[in-house]
This record gives sequence, structure tokens and C-alpha cells, in this order.
Amino acid sequence: MAKQKKTAITPTRDENYPEWYQQVVRAAELAENSDVRGCMVIKPWGYALWENIQRGLDKMFKETGHVNAYFPLFIPKSYLEKEAEHVEGFAKECAVVTHHRLELGEDGKLHPAGELEEPLIVRPTSETIIGATFAKWVQSYRDLPLLINQWANVVRWEMRTRLFLRTAEFLWQEGHTAHETEAEAWEETRKMLEVYKTFAEDYMAMPVLTGEKTAGERFPGAVSTLCIEAMMQDRKALQAGTSHFLGQNFAKASGIQYAAREGDKEFAWTTSWGVSTRLIGGMIMTHGDDDGMVMPPRLAPSHVVLLPIIRQEEDREAILAYCNEIAAKLRTQRFHEREVEVVIDARDINAGEKGWGWVKKGIPVRAEVGPRDMANHSVFMARRDTGEKKGIDKDEFVATIAQTLEDIQQGMLQKARDYRAAYTREFDSYDEFVAFFTPENKERPEAHGGFAMSHWCDGSACEDKISDDLSVTIRTVPFDRAESGAGQCVCCGKPSSGRVVFAKSY
Repeated sequence: MAKQKKTAITPTRDENYPEWYQQVVRAAELAENSDVRGCMVIKPWGYALWENIQRGLDKMFKETGHVNAYFPLFIPKSYLEKEAEHVEGFAKECAVVTHHRLELGEDGKLHPAGELEEPLIVRPTSETIIGATFAKWVQSYRDLPLLINQWANVVRWEMRTRLFLRTAEFLWQEGHTAHETEAEAWEETRKMLEVYKTFAEDYMAMPVLTGEKTAGERFPGAVSTLCIEAMMQDRKALQAGTSHFLGQNFAKASGIQYAAREGDKEFAWTTSWGVSTRLIGGMIMTHGDDDGMVMPPRLAPSHVVLLPIIRQEEDREAILAYCNEIAAKLRTQRFHEREVEVVIDARDINAGEKGWGWVKKGIPVRAEVGPRDMANHSVFMARRDTGEKKGIDKDEFVATIAQTLEDIQQGMLQKARDYRAAYTREFDSYDEFVAFFTPENKERPEAHGGFAMSHWCDGSACEDKISDDLSVTIRTVPFDRAESGAGQCVCCGKPSSGRVVFAKSY
């Protein structure tokens, strides 16, 4: 019997995917559970990753004409009540502030006091409070378009949480825009979806599908919700970003009116769009392996770690000087909008333990430097994505580092695309569709889950039946749906204008 390969993460993905995910988050030192139920502490390595996500997206937002602002964390309850569908959609997730101070009681404990005249909702999303502000800012068509983004935290009271994927408090950006015409607002909605798609694929190396949500999956109060959907390694879908065309619904609720070119008063057309720290969860589940995290170089907090191998104390000074020389040269190189970022890990711990620590953190390139490497003017490098290891001349290592990182970036994207393609199927038979999503078929992994491209009659009854029977939802209705040709609904057999994407999801 072949000896099973030892992995840094237990259990493995095949053994217990949800627990594997939690262990990768911990082993990579990305985040940990907080003492506050349902909340997380994002650790420095994880927060540096989020900062790089922010930096990349913020640049793209500003290139498309948006500016940053900040709006209150607290939203008066009456604001949420202005848009009925919106408040109904978020009511069960709202954290509510009802008092404005604490008083020490006779029992020696603190008690809420000073009841507020109107309860305040801790921001679950900001359409209503920003709408009230826009109503003050917009007076004339000359004030439009208004293109605003904010980086913020939000609170949605979740009962079942998972680090990065679903927590009671999380970090995100939310864009909010107001426009003179319906066509301009629609153009904005599509444009920002393309920004998210480009970022997911070019920076995160995470391929996504784009399209529209069904009415049942739409953002509360929106006319239309567009989305990017990615396949994780357990073949479930992750909704990684959304862009909403809000029509005039929120403008009417908030009173966002402007004097039109003809002099009449008109309601603005608005949009909103957002991504969150959920993106980090998506990166883990797209690229992580049984040894931990694998970082796409364009977002990795650091690109290279140099590992001094010091077995005799008299070698320490020379080896560290050699590492500092290489690090200085590496930092003169540029890789995709950034200088190459280098860490020298000179901690006095076991070399093997140190190396595995960086494997689990997912740094793209590791390079060991010992007396023999120094004598040969070389380093012994390893790529995190492929595991390839080799000795290489130090000058060549420096000269080729940018290309090495780009090869890793593109290789990770292609690997993820190949994985998605391998588990995307077309089904016209409901029995085959059911079998694809049925757990009993675990002995045939290729037949258990993924993206099913099947016909749908556009009816909520079939959508609900598939969801109730299989916990499978329509992830997106592709923009090019008609190109797949007409057919019969996989569930009821009624006419369908084209295929949609079904999957289990997070």
C-alpha cells in the first residue's frame, strides 16, 4: 500500500472541505475568531492582503471617474422604512441601537439608559442614508452624474458564521451613483460589473461568470442585480460581487430630484455596487491546497521570502549580508504596478518549521540561502504554485523575478479556468441534473456538483422546486443566454429562451 503524502493542513480538501478551509485561514495567519460572537480579527498578513485588494480596486474606481467619501455608521430606522422592499430584505439582519449611555446600577453592573427617541440601525448597507445625502447634493441636472464610493464596515447579524465568507461585521466598499437618465444608470451598472470581473481575473486569478440574478435572488429594492460568480474547489459557487440597477425606487423614497434641462423636476436614476472581504475567502477556496494558502502574486502581501540557513554562528553575519544584498536588488525590480516586496526571515527557529510556515502563508517564492549557496553566488528557490525547486544564480534570480511572478499569476488563473471547465456540464434531462447534484454519487467525483448549464422556463415555481429539492439555485442568467439556443426547461419542460447557470452556493 502506497504511503499517503503528508500534508501541512489536516483534514485535506477531499476529507473535509469546510474544516480544511478554516484550518487554512488559521495556518496562513489571515484571521481568527473574535471574543465578540460572529466577528473576526483580521491578522496583519490577512489585512495586508485586504489593503492590496483595496489599492487595486480603488485605482480602478478612480480611473472610471469615482471619488471616495464617508457616510454615517448609524441609520435612523425611519430611513430604512422609506423603501418597503429594502427594509423587508434586511430587517432580520439588523443590529439596533436603542440607548445612548450606560449607567452603573446598585448591583455594580452597567445598564443601558437614555432611550433614544428613534432607534438607530447599525449600517447593513447604505442606500438609504446616502440617498438622503444625495437628495441635498443634487438640485440640477448639472449636479449629475454623482459618482461616489465609500470604504467601510457593515453589520449583518448572522447566526452561522465562517471567517471571511459570512461574519456579523465585515469590511467592504459600496459604490453609490445618481444619473440623469435611465440609460446612463444602466451603463454604470454594467461598467462596474466589468470592473469587478477584470479585478477578479487579473488580480485574484479567479475566473468568474457574469450575468443577471433572477427576481428571487435580486437585491431588496433593486430593479435588477448583476453579479460575478466563481467556482470554488468544492464546486460550489461563490457570489463574489454585485452591481445593482436601482431604477428610480430609492430616488423616490429619498427624494433625489433635480431640475431637468427642460425645467421640470425629475427623479434621478441610481445604482449601487459592492465587494467585501468575502473576496479573500474566494481566493482561499480557489487557490488553496492541502499545504495551505497559495497567493496570487499581484495581491500577495510580499512576493519573496529569503530564508537564511545558519548552522554555525560564525556564518550568520556573512549570510545575512548576502541576503540583504539580494533583497536590495530584488526591491529595484517592478512587478505589475508594485516594487517587488521581500521579507528576510532571520528568526532563530528551525529551518524546516520556518519554511513550512511560509508555505502555509502562501508567499509566491521562497529562497533558501546557506553557506554553499553563498559560495556559489546562488540561491535555492521554490515556487509555491507548482512546488518546483531549483538552484539558480543570484543575479539571474533577481533579473527573472518579475517574469517568474507573472508566470505564477497566469498559471494560477489558467489552472482555475481549467478546473471550472472540467466541472461545468450541460443537462437537458432532469434525472441527470438531479444526479449531478446528489451526494450519493461521491464515488464518481466528476458527477457530483459544479456548474450545470440548463434550460429554465423563467418561472419561480421551477426555481423554487430545484432549490427546495436539491439546495441548488440559479446563480446567474448569462447576458448571452440566447446564444445557447432555445430549448425546454429542465424541470417542467416548458419553452426556454436559453440556458442559465445552476449550482450549490455559499
